[in-house]
Amino acid sequence: MSPKSILFVCMGNICRSPMAEGIFLHILKREKVENNFTIDSAGTHGYHAGELADSRMRMHASRRGYTLESRSRKVIQNDFELFDLIVVMDEANYDDLCEKASTLDDKNKIVRMADYCKKHQASHIPDPYYGGEQGFEHVIDLLEDACENLFTQLKY
Repeated sequence: MSPKSILFVCMGNICRSPMAEGIFLHILKREKVENNFTIDSAGTHGYHAGELADSRMRMHASRRGYTLESRSRKVIQNDFELFDLIVVMDEANYDDLCEKASTLDDKNKIVRMADYCKKHQASHIPDPYYGGEQGFEHVIDLLEDACENLFTQLKY
């Protein structure tokens, strides 16, 4: 398995993208290949820069055995150079990053997380921020599905 660098992106980098990062890191540790990857998360906006993931997301993550330790940050131009794959949670994130991409190669690095879902039908990973507990659980279900399939694709 060749080294890969993956950046997960949502709007504020406090719910979806840190959860995707946490799930993917968990998969890498389980498969004993964490040294083959560089994983990070960021937001298209810097509203929450420096903050931990939303406390509700951390609580739901913990219930499933995930630890979310990253701090929120905004996507920077250099991320296109550092990461092989930039995985976005919804169309707004996709559009924002496509505008920031300097080259066609940079734009081709941007993919949609929902495209990796196999068990669940989803056109995007919804933002659970303004929803209740079930919204957070649903997002984790989608991200577990998508992260497992993304890992499987990268493995081969």
